Amino acid sequence: MKFEPPARFWRVSLAILVGAAIITDMNAQSVSPARVVSLHLHPVEPGERLTTVNEIEVVAGKGIFGEPRYFGKISRSTGKPSRRQVTLMEREQIAEHAATLGLKSIPPGAVRANIETEGIDLIKHLGKEIKIGEAILFLYEGRTPCGQMDAICTGLRGLMENNRQGVLAEVVRSGMIRGQDSIACEP
Repeated sequence: MKFEPPARFWRVSLAILVGAAIITDMNAQSVSPARVVSLHLHPVEPGERLTTVNEIEVVAGKGIFGEPRYFGKISRSTGKPSRRQVTLMEREQIAEHAATLGLKSIPPGAVRANIETEGIDLIKHLGKEIKIGEAILFLYEGRTPCGQMDAICTGLRGLMENNRQGVLAEVVRSGMIRGQDSIACEP
């Protein structure tokens, strides 16, 4: 006499196999770790090109050491250190804007962010600290696009509205940040 499993057995077995295939497929997807792609310093004169560098030193409560435009600035309204100490933007977002505008790419530093990243959605981490290299930054608000974005390509400023132009950060812990450093979200 041959044993014939009930139909329910086959449905459960199929569900387990499908579930295992989905889990295997999800595990197979490669997720790039969050990292620094490029670093940039503002020039003394507003509107001039940013300088690309290999590393920056950030100082708690002051910003990027040697950054001529924003380092150690005091807020006129509060008399306290300015919160605008470091700017960050994702290369994925920059590439999306370029594609929408029909551009092959937007060069590193052109969108005027100090740190360009990949593998992290910065807006989702607003109100949180991130660790980059030796430093810890607090992401406090989205950037507001300026008119210089339309100088790159007409329409870029509009694409960057509504939290699509990276974030502003304060330096919580001083340290060095280098190109290719990993980025970790602090608990």
